[in-house]
Amino acid sequence: MKIRAARPEDLDAINVLLTENALPASDITRELLRDFAVAEGDGGFLVGCVGLESCGANALLRSLAVAQTVRNAGLGGRLLARAEDLARKKGISELWLLTTTAPDFFRRKGYVDVGRGAAPTELQATSQFAQLCPASAVCMTKIISSC
Repeated sequence: MKIRAARPEDLDAINVLLTENALPASDITRELLRDFAVAEGDGGFLVGCVGLESCGANALLRSLAVAQTVRNAGLGGRLLARAEDLARKKGISELWLLTTTAPDFFRRKGYVDVGRGAAPTELQATSQFAQLCPASAVCMTKIISSC
């Protein structure tokens, strides 16, 4: 599988993938896709995605999804590593996320649980924090550079 930067024409396929994985898709825009990566499977079909929503020195890691047909092959970890590399290149020092389904996956990747109120104000104002993710979602963070 090839991981590449998302393109505007990937928007519909990303929305389908997120919906199939019960993840919020309503706020994904073509502009937001500039900090997304996708995984292409056989035939060029999208089988994974991940994105960043930057807020200064912090970013919200969002929309990490892998198609059911290709799970348990390490693709989620590869997509996460791609997002972390992009964050470092952008000068982001800390990643934050909300998850209802994968806290153990993120813990294995070095993310730690924190109270939702500990997130920077700018991140709390995003639609993910403010509207789309339920209050029951686990909030996690990881320092990715020493900026």
